[in-house]
Amino acid sequence: MAKIDAFFKLMNEQGASDLHLVAGQAPALRIRGEMERVKYKTLDNDELKAMLYEIAPEHKMKQFEETGDVDFAYDILGIARYRSNFFMQKYGVAAVFRQIPEQIMTADQLGLPKVISKLASLPRGLVLVTGPTGSGKSTTLASIIDVANRVRKDHIITIEDPIEFVHQSKGCIINHREVGLHTKSFSAALRGALREDPDIILVGEMRDLETISLAIEAASTGHLVFSTLHTSSAAKTVDRIIEVFPADQQNQIRSTLSDGLRAIIAQVLFKRVDKKGRSPALEILIATPAVRNLIRERKTHQIASMIQTGKKYGMRLLDDAIMDMLNNGWISAVDAYAKANDKGKFRPFLKNPPTDFTEA
Repeated sequence: MAKIDAFFKLMNEQGASDLHLVAGQAPALRIRGEMERVKYKTLDNDELKAMLYEIAPEHKMKQFEETGDVDFAYDILGIARYRSNFFMQKYGVAAVFRQIPEQIMTADQLGLPKVISKLASLPRGLVLVTGPTGSGKSTTLASIIDVANRVRKDHIITIEDPIEFVHQSKGCIINHREVGLHTKSFSAALRGALREDPDIILVGEMRDLETISLAIEAASTGHLVFSTLHTSSAAKTVDRIIEVFPADQQNQIRSTLSDGLRAIIAQVLFKRVDKKGRSPALEILIATPAVRNLIRERKTHQIASMIQTGKKYGMRLLDDAIMDMLNNGWISAVDAYAKANDKGKFRPFLKNPPTDFTEA
């Protein structure tokens, strides 16, 4: 048993999502979205470095020494899997560990709308799950892939950095590939995937032009592609993808994206005030013919209105989902205001509305 495993055991007991170890500071846990210090001594740089190196693969230690940061996954059998990031900072080494449960939660357990599970049965196209870091994107995607694994008889390839949720093959054959370990890059793995007879491809993150281009190409050539982006709404997601491309290619990519897109889920995670735990609020865009026309005709500013009129398809705006959670007494007004897109809707719920300099 590695020395650091005691912290993971504590993390599991406390229901923490993240563990922070920083040279020159005491350890900290993120519990229900908030940082809480562990009653432990200040970590010495050499001691922490030895603790971290005990669990890191040799090739990852070499990469860390060369670049100053590295990602990999660490497993503790019977407890959980951890997405690990080591990085250098002013006072020495530091590390953050995100817990990835061994058991994949279903859409019902996560409280996701039924339309989310239906995305697993799409024959082809691009489905994006977006939101800030730590908003539960990977968990939502894992629940969708789990549905596909149970109801389909297909080949699923996941490309991640590092591998997070591990799916056991059920109705489908599943192959997990880790960037830096099983493949050089997301783009290299995507090129390879097109020759590996996949039906479903999960791309952990669309980080660059080449990966985005290949993902859209795969979705347009008969594959069902799932991926993530760090955007706050469906409309901003479309704009972000198009703006990645050079100006002379943007008209073409609008057309290709409009044909291949099937859905965008933008989510944020809230701490519950009525019970322990956290719940996501989701914006859901389904790519109906009308939505595709908006993308093709450079009218993404009208997507929000299209979502409002598309409730029969399962669409909803993020702010409407947040308002429902607030009215149900699940979340605080302060949290709702902080994470809403249209903050004006939530000001009346605040006892002392702040002066928001960003809206001046």
